[in-house]
Amino acid sequence: MATDALIVVDLQNDFCPGGALAVNGGDEIIPLVNDLIRNAEHVMLTQDWHPASHSSFASSHPGKHPFESVRMSYGPQTLWPDHCIQGSRGADFHPGLACAKAEIVIRKGFRPGIDSYSAFFENDRFTPTGLAGYLRERDVASITLVGLATDFCVAYSALDAVKHGFATTVRLDACRAIDLNGSLETMIGKMRDAGVKLV
Repeated sequence: MATDALIVVDLQNDFCPGGALAVNGGDEIIPLVNDLIRNAEHVMLTQDWHPASHSSFASSHPGKHPFESVRMSYGPQTLWPDHCIQGSRGADFHPGLACAKAEIVIRKGFRPGIDSYSAFFENDRFTPTGLAGYLRERDVASITLVGLATDFCVAYSALDAVKHGFATTVRLDACRAIDLNGSLETMIGKMRDAGVKLV
């Protein structure tokens, strides 16, 4: 029988207030996310997991600043402050997140030369994370996405989920956005056009 899954995206210290790449109100969603976890059939977590000096860090590009864009071999790449470095407190899940029920943690962005927003693919749009296969082997047909940030990792994950054939819902009340130069409105439109259910 086909089942449902909840995917909690990057609810890590560095994306919450006080973190290196804090999303406004990022920690406000934790009580709602925890309620969703308690009621979910399957729970998966994603975790940004960068080596130091990752190519997506502005600090790796002399003269560049966070939130500028550069051209990488796989296309345009936004440059970020150093964040979610492997083994650091910033990369840890927020201590308030009820993550014990999670079946699997998908780590992304660990390849030094390529960033990864989506829970399904690296930013080259070719290298898979393995999540789609994991979901299919468990007969998951529909997924709900929550977490950080709406307009980057959540949205890219949702768009890829639809491409993989999963019925996809994003709980906007259980997400928060960076909203970089209008990115929230842009990605909300892309998700809606792709058939993502926005709740």
